[in-house]
Amino acid sequence: MSPAPQTTRPDYWGVLGLQPGADASSLKRAFRSQARRWHPDLNGNDPVAEERFKLVNEAYAVLSDPKRRELWEAGAPHQDELAEDPFASDFPQFDDYLAALFGKRPAAEREFHEETMAESGPDPGGEVTAAPPPPPPVQASSAVESLVELTPEQALSGERIELELPDGSAVEVWTPPLAGDGWRLRLAGVAPGGADHFLQLRVRTPQGLRIDGLRVTYQLDLSPAEAALGAVVLVPTLSGDVQLRVPAGSSSGRLLRLRGRGLERGEHKGDQLVELRIVVPEELEAAEEALYRRLQELAEDNQQGGF
Repeated sequence: MSPAPQTTRPDYWGVLGLQPGADASSLKRAFRSQARRWHPDLNGNDPVAEERFKLVNEAYAVLSDPKRRELWEAGAPHQDELAEDPFASDFPQFDDYLAALFGKRPAAEREFHEETMAESGPDPGGEVTAAPPPPPPVQASSAVESLVELTPEQALSGERIELELPDGSAVEVWTPPLAGDGWRLRLAGVAPGGADHFLQLRVRTPQGLRIDGLRVTYQLDLSPAEAALGAVVLVPTLSGDVQLRVPAGSSSGRLLRLRGRGLERGEHKGDQLVELRIVVPEELEAAEEALYRRLQELAEDNQQGGF
């Protein structure tokens, strides 16, 4: 009689990126990170994401339950128990998914997820009594804003940010994938007095490149002569400097495209847009001033000749 076929046991620790025996806090943190990364809502064009998300959910369900974890470590089958997981086949919105899993109230709107880590006292239980009268109203203070700097890679994939609020509590926020320079994230009601806390995202490189999703933008300063006559200039990109030909007769605000010089995600690759800006010197030499006056006279003559 041939032996029964054996199945390969998933490495749940490896799925969550943890060393075997990691504590509960590390397990929860790793699960949140991997669930965010592979949730189908956030990976619409990735056919692998759905299966990966199921595996991440299964790994957490096993490792966070002592009985399931003991069965798994012993090599015993546990598929029947895992099938009871309500998220094994359905994919709700990411915030509602975490809310149901961790017992938190889902947000009324799909804003970016935040979690206040201040703990309340234990529930005393017993009879239900009438709620005490509400405290007197507190005057709300003005909104608070923080600057968050991200690298292009962090903006591309999304980044976990922890903020400490003035009252000592902490808020965990995930920036959305494909975020851009200048984006503002709103954390409703977490600032003192019930005000909002805004996160201003800054995604720029030392060379002056600004990131917006897969697209990169750059502002190129030109002299009036370069804009009028055309020029070949060096422009920084994420992969190094490249030569760019500026057409003659270019004006401020004109956009020139460098194809494929943006960020890359899967099969998609963005472009770099170069915005031209004509800059006039603040102080002119005598010869330069004379040339500008002559240009002005020629322009006036051309205008008069048109009537």
